[in-house]
Amino acid sequence: MSRTVTRAVTIGALAVAVGGGAFWYLRLDPEAERATQTAAAQESPAATAVEAATVEIGPVIDAMTVTGTLRSDEDAFISTEIAGRVNGVHFTEGEAVEQGDLLFTLDDAINRAEVATAEANLELSRRNSDRAVELLQRNAGTERARDETRAQLAINEAEVNLARTRLDKTRITAPFDGVVGLRRVSVGAYVTPGQDLVNLEDIDPIKVDFRVPERFLSAIRVGLPIEAKVEAWPDRTFEGEVYAIDPQIDAGGRSIAVRATIDNPDRLLRPGLFATVRLILESRDEALLVPEEAIFAQGDGQYVYRVEEGVARLTEIRLGGRRVGQAEIRSGLEAGDVVVTAGQMKLSDGAPVRVIDAGAPADDDGEVS
Repeated sequence: MSRTVTRAVTIGALAVAVGGGAFWYLRLDPEAERATQTAAAQESPAATAVEAATVEIGPVIDAMTVTGTLRSDEDAFISTEIAGRVNGVHFTEGEAVEQGDLLFTLDDAINRAEVATAEANLELSRRNSDRAVELLQRNAGTERARDETRAQLAINEAEVNLARTRLDKTRITAPFDGVVGLRRVSVGAYVTPGQDLVNLEDIDPIKVDFRVPERFLSAIRVGLPIEAKVEAWPDRTFEGEVYAIDPQIDAGGRSIAVRATIDNPDRLLRPGLFATVRLILESRDEALLVPEEAIFAQGDGQYVYRVEEGVARLTEIRLGGRRVGQAEIRSGLEAGDVVVTAGQMKLSDGAPVRVIDAGAPADDDGEVS
């Protein structure tokens, strides 16, 4: 055998030995094999170009938006309990008043005369009673006379109290702090018992009534925060909290009546206003968030493609709350995972991918859509 042939045989044997050694190295070392496959996938022209984003941690708020109506904390139509002529109006319409402030007076001339008559009769009854007792002590009177004068004394005392009460009714005062509305009578008008004279509204705090579907009964509780907006103040958000839940479910609308209260020191909110109410059911500060465009439905489940070492892995997820542009992931992903946000239609489980844009981080305002 010539020297040239011998050299060729030697080189061939060495090549086979090196190739065989590399084959068995990759078979015995899975990490090296996976790294080689990943590098090949990334460098391969068959890898699909996709956009991706990283799973983030941020606040999420579970909330629902309903419509409601504002109501006074306390309200009443002020009326008279006795008949009479209005003698004076002692407030300015639309102004704030305090409990006990005088609002109206009625002509009290007759009532004062009744008080004077009752007091005179009472004084006479008191003297007659004293005489009857004195005569009985002297054995010059009878017990019956004493008892009769005592009964008459009690009657006259009651008549005095009744006359004085009627006199007090000629002065109509505010039963609670609030704002008076527009009066319905003027000085000189004759009013009768039960006739409305003016409305009184306590609007600090103010109430908001709204309804929620019955399926949310387990989530509704006293103390839940709300945010209310009204068309009269479009740039303002008014905060409050739930303080009462009606125990009766509306059988017709299958809804629950809920009442919340809102501080209203500037009296900007008024009873009767229509309000859009955002009821905050739950708040989580460390939720896993992904862009909404990363999520797609397949069968009955929700899925994403998770990028792992240059390969797209089909991953089933469970969704939670939502906020603007993002969705909460309750299970299936971890913080720091990378998910495909564009190009999913071209992928299948295990397909090689090449990330061309990781996306920009979302804001952290925690607002929910």
